[in-house]
Amino acid sequence: MDTLKISTGGSVDAGKSTLIGRLLWDTDSITDDRVAAIKKASGENQLDLSLATDGLLIERERGITIDVAHVFFGSAFRNYIIADTPGHFEYTRNMITGASTSQVSILVIGADVGTEAQTERHFFINNLLRIKDVVVVVNKMDLFDFSEEVFENMKRSFKSMLDRGEFEEQRITFIPVSALCGDNVVHRSDSMSWYKGPTLLSYLDELSVDTFGLSKARFPIQCVVQDPEADFIGYAGKLLGADLSVGCEIEVLPSLKRSRVKGIQVYEKHYGRAVKGSSILLTLEDDLKLERGDMIVKAGESPLVMTTLVGVLTWMSSTSLKTGVVYDLQHGIRRVKARVDDIINKLNPDFSQKSADDDALNMNEIGRVRISLDGQIFADPFEELTVNGSFILIDPNSNDTVAVGLINGL
Repeated sequence: MDTLKISTGGSVDAGKSTLIGRLLWDTDSITDDRVAAIKKASGENQLDLSLATDGLLIERERGITIDVAHVFFGSAFRNYIIADTPGHFEYTRNMITGASTSQVSILVIGADVGTEAQTERHFFINNLLRIKDVVVVVNKMDLFDFSEEVFENMKRSFKSMLDRGEFEEQRITFIPVSALCGDNVVHRSDSMSWYKGPTLLSYLDELSVDTFGLSKARFPIQCVVQDPEADFIGYAGKLLGADLSVGCEIEVLPSLKRSRVKGIQVYEKHYGRAVKGSSILLTLEDDLKLERGDMIVKAGESPLVMTTLVGVLTWMSSTSLKTGVVYDLQHGIRRVKARVDDIINKLNPDFSQKSADDDALNMNEIGRVRISLDGQIFADPFEELTVNGSFILIDPNSNDTVAVGLINGL
């Protein structure tokens, strides 16, 4: 079975953790000891299913999600990895981390409060990350006697947010639920007979995910494997973007040398084809004297060789970004020194732009920046090839990750 990666989003108290807990509970995906712990912690009142994901002690004490909890479960049709991300503004950077590898987003709106500023911010981040499928779950329908009118009002409120911004086109699906009672999460609700659409789980089971940003093969070399006695040279790494086959003509960056794929190995087994996402050992017909950090691509499909770039940067550190400061830029396995020369503008959650009124980005702010590198990276614009269009900035003194970035161009 395939695996679908999901992120959650929405404002605090919208019920994200309870929704994920309900999915786990109703699919019998919680271990017996965890079930016992949830029942004990809930006391005599209704089960507190948010305890299935709010694992940190401070989260349980404050009743909020802070860290990103990765939850694994499966249905009869596919496996799932859900990133339960925090709703508070100060933990927006954690939401970006959870959404960065997701294929679909569940955006939770509480029917008691509707669309809020953080809802808009999380939708903006999903849009920025080019997540094409967004499920808007209108939760807490039990508070309003499962009213169809309330659900339609929530839909209109969300759509009015879309009209205010310049968002990329996405598939948006609205589902009314009560995570507390279990209506329309796994099982269809008897209380909302007016709703004819799928439950949340049936929608996810049937979803066909686009292969957006997965069209070109990228094979950064992580390790050169040599056996002089056997006259053997192979290149180990993880294949990104698209498949690669024996006999395929390849090109290597930065040398632009060409050869053909001679063999593909995974441990002792040999294959005629390697699928994207697999870790493989690649051999070539010619000895090109390649090194760690070189990139193998299909001939005619080379990425850009960059020593400068324009990117969208999300600042994640309590210490503000200052122009002119040197950081380490990590792109794949290549790390080069980088300097932010200019903050072109800052971005609002509706994609409107405002000129940078100073030379700094503060925590959780998002801006378009111009960066100079002291070496080369082999990258693609994020909107063309997501797996090769992102990077992180690292503080060389503390080794902390201070920003995540998406490449726009040169």
